[in-house]
Amino acid sequence: MTAANTAMHESLNAFLRSLEGKNRSEATVKAYRTDLLQFFVWLQDNNIAATAPERIERADITEYLAHLSHWRVSGVSRARKLAAIREYFRYLEAHDIIVKSPAAGVDTPRREKNIRAYLAPDEYNRILSLAGSNPRDFAIFQVFLQTGVRVSELAALRVDDIDFASRVLRVRVGKGMAGREIELEPKVIKAIKNYLASRPNISDDRLFLNYAHEPISERGLRKLVVRYRVAAGITKSVSCHSLRHTFATEKAKRGVSPYQLQSWLGHASLNTTQVYVHLAKQNGHKVMEQTSL
Repeated sequence: MTAANTAMHESLNAFLRSLEGKNRSEATVKAYRTDLLQFFVWLQDNNIAATAPERIERADITEYLAHLSHWRVSGVSRARKLAAIREYFRYLEAHDIIVKSPAAGVDTPRREKNIRAYLAPDEYNRILSLAGSNPRDFAIFQVFLQTGVRVSELAALRVDDIDFASRVLRVRVGKGMAGREIELEPKVIKAIKNYLASRPNISDDRLFLNYAHEPISERGLRKLVVRYRVAAGITKSVSCHSLRHTFATEKAKRGVSPYQLQSWLGHASLNTTQVYVHLAKQNGHKVMEQTSL
């Protein structure tokens, strides 16, 4: 940003520091920074008077959203960018830097219907069958499918995060934030033990290693999933997140309560978990027929 926008730059830095103080994840802080900088760049090009937060008006925000729509930015992305703008101005209003947020009352862009890709039992069983000869890969897929962890969480797992005595996996969320425990069933415990028996004996305590005996990265895990998806002849788009959706969807179909799913998945809001309950309800006719009296 130019010298003329020093006030904007300083207010942004203060806002981002406040997010870090609230223990927001590094990824969240980075996303907010990117979204707000993009908004500020647009302001520079389209409203030379907007040199300080208090000089930004509601019309600037609505026109920015219209600009994004013109360039076919999805409703989901526009809604996310508006959320960042709202929180930024909410912070400024709370700290008396502005009198009122110009984002107040701005309608959230309509989000496109999100089709969550997940695997059918025959599809994930094909992947498990292919991975069966590789203890590490098989254990990775079992952890994904039997616990529903995020790819970032799986990459960060350490050997001592697996409590075999209590049969739980402990997920570390981040510095200063509460983690969660996920109960482990026998098949995933067996897969992890088999992998540990062949895991290289190195000083790094990260659970899953790559072929260079270094901690496997999120990128490495994503490439692994794609490789097995292709080998299994699955044509649908499948990612690490799809395995998380598969876990949640199958558990919901089997009657697991949304509260238990929320605990396992680590969702902050129950509303996020409810989508899996709705997916399970789509099979209502089939369930009714199978349980006919």
